[in-house]
Amino acid sequence: MSELPAITVTEEDYNRLMSLLDRDDSDSDVLEGLAEELERAELVPADQLPEGVVAMNSLVRFVNEGNGQSHDLTLVYPHQASAGAGQVSVFAPAGAALLGLSVGDRIDWPMSGGKILHLKIVSVTRPE
Repeated sequence: MSELPAITVTEEDYNRLMSLLDRDDSDSDVLEGLAEELERAELVPADQLPEGVVAMNSLVRFVNEGNGQSHDLTLVYPHQASAGAGQVSVFAPAGAALLGLSVGDRIDWPMSGGKILHLKIVSVTRPE
């Protein structure tokens, strides 16, 4: 397995996500993995988050390195996610994997049927 990329998370996102995880009593590998990611993250105040880092409500553009296609998704909290709206919940495997990554980072995106997409983050736009 490759080494995990360094991740940076805002203190606000960390606190809100940990609160949501504490209240969730499901036995989910995804949520367990998200908690582990949050524990290893470098925490910074929101106004000190470097440009190009994925935070909650960020619009993330990534390219599929297998076919060169680019896609945009917004990383949202579970209650904000709606199917087909270009959003991914941070409680979904792909959403949990995006949080805290930076432009240039690569991730393996799990798809149904066991297929894995190899994606590279090319831009991150955070809400004003």
